[in-house]
Amino acid sequence: MAGAKLDDIDRKILAELQADGRMTNVELARRVGISAPPCLRRVRALEELGFIRGYHADIDPRELGFEVQVFAMVRLAMQSERDLSAFEALVCGWPLVRECHMLNGEIDFILKCVSPDLPSFQRFLTDQLTSAPNVASVKTSLVIRGAKDEPAVPFEVVEERVRAAG
Repeated sequence: MAGAKLDDIDRKILAELQADGRMTNVELARRVGISAPPCLRRVRALEELGFIRGYHADIDPRELGFEVQVFAMVRLAMQSERDLSAFEALVCGWPLVRECHMLNGEIDFILKCVSPDLPSFQRFLTDQLTSAPNVASVKTSLVIRGAKDEPAVPFEVVEERVRAAG
């Protein structure tokens, strides 16, 4: 089971940092019930093992003028690993694309895009995305509103799985 090598303290550290990545090590140690030096060692180990990928501010794109959010469903003409990797590499160079996920089924990729306005997104769509090599079709859906945007891991589910396995 994923996460099995983590003990209770490690999982508490991850849950606390996920809720507030800006807290001091002293505060984190207090919340998880250990002293500061071993807490810092555990955090560094969790970073080195890849459990903690980074620390980020949650910035509201609309406050910076990105009023448009669009999901683009992309189907490629060919799906060899070389073709898939080439498309992924291309996507990484497009600033308006904020997320890219490869899917199974009819659609090969779903892209989450942001844009200041519809004309800017339209230019990106026609000049870059639909004209990219190996792109067979693109279907887009404009986001009207979001009901949930929770990038975090549901630690209550993690703890249930640990209890069930133990």
